Amino acid sequence: MSDEPELAAASALENAYPQSAERLKRYVDILASRGISWGLMGPREGERLWQRHVGNSLALDDAVPQGSDVADVGSGAGLPGLPLAIVRPDLRVTLIEPLLRRANFLQEAVDELGLGDRVTVVRARAEDVRERYDVVVCRAVAPLEKLLKWTLPLFGDGGQLLALKGESAEEEIRAAGKPLSVSGARAEVLELRVAAGVEGTRAIRVTTR
Repeated sequence: MSDEPELAAASALENAYPQSAERLKRYVDILASRGISWGLMGPREGERLWQRHVGNSLALDDAVPQGSDVADVGSGAGLPGLPLAIVRPDLRVTLIEPLLRRANFLQEAVDELGLGDRVTVVRARAEDVRERYDVVVCRAVAPLEKLLKWTLPLFGDGGQLLALKGESAEEEIRAAGKPLSVSGARAEVLELRVAAGVEGTRAIRVTTR
């Protein structure tokens, strides 16, 4: 970690979550080593894990209600599900990932971080999962139109989808107008920031009536 924004983000997140700082560091170490060597993270991502990945994931913290059952769809390297699980001991988190190598990585990370009592890894496609959750989260998985097809059965009435997005959020909501209307769902854009010193981000929140 040599660049200033990355150091600032690491410091800001450690200050924001002092009780979870050690686990967050361990998770970042896992991403920087096996995450890259196993091909889950690009080789250049090791220099911006706090800012671009952990901080981006934790921007969802305030949007997730207390005591929620959370599903992270297409979890990959555990983003955003694992950072949320680390800082929120009130959450029960299911990491849903269809690819074997990624699912194995996730299970190793969960075990090493000591989160096995409330974090479960499920190797499956989202559309094959039959459980229901209070909140479904995802990051860099698919456009909203596709996400709705995969995730609406997972959260249903009273639940919500929180999909981390960038500048394309409004355009994706417009493109998903028909499935939103058919399902009776409502979508809005959230502007999020976990702490000063960490870049803000955006998410689409979908709720059902």
